[in-house]
Amino acid sequence: MKAVLFDMDGTLLPMDLNHFVRRYFDALGAHFVPFGYDPKKLIAAVWKNTDAMVVNDGTLLNEQVFWNGMANEYGDAIRNDIRMFDEFYETDFKRLQEVCGFSADAAKTVKRLKAAGTRLVLASNPVFPYEGQAERLRWTGNDPDDFELITTYSNAHYCKPNVGYFKEIADALGLAPSDCLMVGNDVSDDGAALAAGMELFLLTDNLINKNGADISAIPHGGYKELNAYLEQKGLM
Repeated sequence: MKAVLFDMDGTLLPMDLNHFVRRYFDALGAHFVPFGYDPKKLIAAVWKNTDAMVVNDGTLLNEQVFWNGMANEYGDAIRNDIRMFDEFYETDFKRLQEVCGFSADAAKTVKRLKAAGTRLVLASNPVFPYEGQAERLRWTGNDPDDFELITTYSNAHYCKPNVGYFKEIADALGLAPSDCLMVGNDVSDDGAALAAGMELFLLTDNLINKNGADISAIPHGGYKELNAYLEQKGLM
């Protein structure tokens, strides 16, 4: 085992996901009103094309899928505003930290792994540009530079739960999937790592198990149990 992949929302970053999403879209819509965008239409378009990224078959980067879809809604002229969208994550997006929690245990775990020389990946669904991922990572008390790879819509051709997402990460690291451990809280999305040949640890503090799957055979628990598991694997 050489690398640990961490999910973000509900894993490194405690949050009420539905509340965060509502606040996110409120902020996004408000940010673009001065530039002539109707908030309701914009939010609907972003939702639609985020969904398109989630089912991306790997033919294009997620970023290309997203902006091709946005261009279908608004015309190619919207591509001139891509930098404006990036700036949202550098400004108004930062205020959303107030609706998220903080896990000292998560921050300590990452720091212990880094100190031990374990390779780290932020394996949060890549539907954001880099700054959207990196900013949320800062809210967890971690430095984005400590992560060898942060999956974003600019470097990923798939999303969870597509097995290709995990295989692409392993390829980027130059590792066999069996050398990677996925740590997450979503039985379906993060659990797809098993089908890619990775190992899996499910964090149960904010567990998402929509289908009521039996997880008894999968290593699971809180951060105390995770740390014991990582120590057993020689990763810290």
